[in-house]
Amino acid sequence: MVSAFNVEQLQNLLIDFYRIANIRITVFDSHFAELVSYPENRSPFCSLIRATEEGRQACAACDRAACTIASRQSSTYIYRCHAGLTEAVMPLWVGNALVGYLLFGHVFAYKSWDEGWETIQKCCKGYPVDQEKLKAALPDCPRASNEYILSAAHILHATASFLVMQRMVALREDSLAAQIDTYINEHFCEDITAATICRAFKIGRSRVYKLSNQLYGCGISKHIRALRIQKAKKLLTDHPHMRITDVAMECGFADYNYFITGFSSLVGTSPGAYRKRAIASAQDGILLENT
Repeated sequence: MVSAFNVEQLQNLLIDFYRIANIRITVFDSHFAELVSYPENRSPFCSLIRATEEGRQACAACDRAACTIASRQSSTYIYRCHAGLTEAVMPLWVGNALVGYLLFGHVFAYKSWDEGWETIQKCCKGYPVDQEKLKAALPDCPRASNEYILSAAHILHATASFLVMQRMVALREDSLAAQIDTYINEHFCEDITAATICRAFKIGRSRVYKLSNQLYGCGISKHIRALRIQKAKKLLTDHPHMRITDVAMECGFADYNYFITGFSSLVGTSPGAYRKRAIASAQDGILLENT
């Protein structure tokens, strides 16, 4: 899919939103690569959790699982994260294509301080974090109700969707770029390379690389690999009994070892480990509200 975001516009939108809602927002692309966050630095509470390897892995798994659920139900997913704070994920779609996610965090949404701290303490007891430091950092987290989070999410989603549509209209004015993007999305699981595209559209390599950077912000090969990995992630979670070798073949990887290496490099974990964490996180997640 064409890169759907003008990052500078998006950054300005997040700044304005934060001034009003005081909630940190992170925007991911459809491959779950972080594009932009505001504020850039996480809260002291989250920084303490993520300073540990256990906490960092739990955060990544929790975010991935939440985005998976949100994309499946095509709506806002409000949930309690592994550390006991409330977050919300909204998928961004252009037609039938998923182009990214808005993640709202990390909000203290309990009715009372004592109730909240008791739950959070239980959630975090497995992490090697000083509990007193964690408790002292908690008041810096924004406090809001689920209703407030949901309303804020809807406002930002509407504005971000408008920016995405503006971006897509501008890019679609280049008919060759649109044709190449369509071709890649229809054939990325096949034996497709930059040379294949050059032959299909009768253009030189330099033109292909220029258009690829314009559309995706990277080379053709890297973009195709990312599309394949994204499909592999979906197959791994949607079809838990599908053999990993079959997942690799289905996504266009003729070489199984290359698939394992490429997946691990892009996602940060092996396909088997990704499947286990995604399924476990989805089962452990606490659904607070859907809309």
